[in-house]
Amino acid sequence: MTAIDWDDAYANMPYVPGAEALPAQWAAEAEAFRASGVAIETLRYGAAPRCELDILRPTHPPEGLMVFVHGGYWMKFDRSYWTHLAKGALERGWAVAIPSYTLAPEARVGQMTAEIGAAIVCATEAVSGPIRLAGHSAGGHLVSRMVCADSALPQEVQDRIEHTVSISGLHDLRPLRWTKLNASLNLDMDEATAESAALCMPRSGASVTAWVGGDERPEFIRQAEALHTMWSGLEAQTTCVVEPGHNHFSVIEALTDPKSALLNEILAA
Repeated sequence: MTAIDWDDAYANMPYVPGAEALPAQWAAEAEAFRASGVAIETLRYGAAPRCELDILRPTHPPEGLMVFVHGGYWMKFDRSYWTHLAKGALERGWAVAIPSYTLAPEARVGQMTAEIGAAIVCATEAVSGPIRLAGHSAGGHLVSRMVCADSALPQEVQDRIEHTVSISGLHDLRPLRWTKLNASLNLDMDEATAESAALCMPRSGASVTAWVGGDERPEFIRQAEALHTMWSGLEAQTTCVVEPGHNHFSVIEALTDPKSALLNEILAA
């Protein structure tokens, strides 16, 4: 049997031409969107320096709240890189919250889960109505954890969550222990198991979609299928969508398009 190269399994940039230029592109697009005059309110949801979130509001009273949690393997980026991804939801009349959170190695994954719970509570106090959760990559992991039976969210907030979409999410963290990423993540088997949504019980009645690009690394497709498979039959409504023609980075571009299939899945489910 051939040994699995887990570092290669989770390596996205080497398989996407021009990927090295993408972070600068995201930052520029986000800055341009902020400069366009969109209404943004920044709120602090915790004591740690990165515990802040931006709430973007449509021009009319919002239909509800979409929360988007960014990725970066729990080690990179902050909310300022992703402001433009609120564009599609705003055009459909939804408010959008985009939190930053403490990154590894300063924080362990369990702390990040707790911080995202606090961020969502803060955002829901500022915006009324139904809630839709979306997250990309590591952010997909974090929003999936919000709809587990041991959710960090209070019951009144859980009751407002109508649908959750994990985009290219990581739902079984155990293999990450065998990667170089773990030099920063410091996952042991206990935490990797406890923080793996696919190994947790879902909240009864949770509605969840695992969405992944068809051109992504096979491990990310497996991760999406794992959540759907493990949660099927456990009193949760689950779907897995493999979208053709998209890689790990292009798959989230659809959030800027109010008519995209991905945004329809998040907002119209």
